[in-house]
Amino acid sequence: MSDEVRRLPLPEVSDLIVPGEPLPFKVLDSQGRMLLAAGQVIAHGRQLEALLERGACVEYLEAEAVRRARAGAAAGSEVVSNRRERNLFDRWEESLWTLETLLRSLGRDPAQATAIEAYADDFISLVDREPDVALFLCMRQDDRRFALYALAHALHSATAALLSARLMGWPPAQVRCAVLTALTMNAAIVELQARMAEQPDPPSKKQLGEIRAHPQRSAQLLRDSGVTDAIWLQAVEEHHEQPGGSGYPQGLKAPGEVARLVRAADVFMAKISPRALRAPMPPQLAARQLFQEESGGPIAAALIRAVGVYPPGDFVRLRNGEAAIVARRAAAGAGVVVVALFDAKGRPVPGAPKRDTAQPEFAITSALAERAGLPRVLPEQVYGVLAP
Repeated sequence: MSDEVRRLPLPEVSDLIVPGEPLPFKVLDSQGRMLLAAGQVIAHGRQLEALLERGACVEYLEAEAVRRARAGAAAGSEVVSNRRERNLFDRWEESLWTLETLLRSLGRDPAQATAIEAYADDFISLVDREPDVALFLCMRQDDRRFALYALAHALHSATAALLSARLMGWPPAQVRCAVLTALTMNAAIVELQARMAEQPDPPSKKQLGEIRAHPQRSAQLLRDSGVTDAIWLQAVEEHHEQPGGSGYPQGLKAPGEVARLVRAADVFMAKISPRALRAPMPPQLAARQLFQEESGGPIAAALIRAVGVYPPGDFVRLRNGEAAIVARRAAAGAGVVVVALFDAKGRPVPGAPKRDTAQPEFAITSALAERAGLPRVLPEQVYGVLAP
């Protein structure tokens, strides 16, 4: 194998990785799909274990370049640590990798239900810490880590289900059930979702069969893991059913309420998520389609209100001509808060100032139609470094 395509297993470059410090190279899975970008952090042992289980590796040339640079630096001066304090965005990354471990081990331990429920409780607390940050991460899926699509989609769907269920006044136990369902609904097709997110062709006949079977297979994995909650299991089995009987796999005419909410969150988040060969749908269009599909019912209305017409992470145009990114949904006495990126002539706005769109000169006139030239915006640029 030539050096251009040669990859090294992660254990062979462990001397170049310092926990808590930014990675000096990208990390790939066994099929060459990106798991972590250069600059991201391996924060804890569970994440490292999940990477090793996926056959994580790095490109040989990248690793050698790092070795040479460090050898040269060490020869002339003391090595400086780049370790930084753990922050809220690290917690989100850790949450994704913890879910990876949970979903891939489902069905192996009949006592695992307790761990899944504890994870859901931690997740609810994480969203409650900064709901607008949670929504920002749902909208700004710029790193295109398709190998992790199923995990990110589960977190995003659970976020939308959580916020929507609360708006509808559901009791805490039912809200929690919706979160548990969204997190585990696709447990049986984690790898299939990753492949489909990056494949250039429509699903094959075999893949369609796996898709149709996954609600019941996922529920069985949960049963094998010790889950006995009948409403949770029912919701997983029914999360692709639709009122009237047009859904699958059973064609039920009256699926349960939790399943209907999770389906709405699932569909909405799938539409606004990028694929290898298609751009994400604008959230306004995805919301309009959901509202039409649900005939304007309470679930669609709650989800749209929870996310916002202009959700955090969305790009918008202001009355003064600026292009901005939404940071926070409207609150009592204030409009949607945005961070200005470019002025009316396309020049970067110094200091990325915040704008209250309740003020007439900063009112949102529309979602930004042309987004191709916009930079990747990291959450730290919008919210600063938030404590975990």
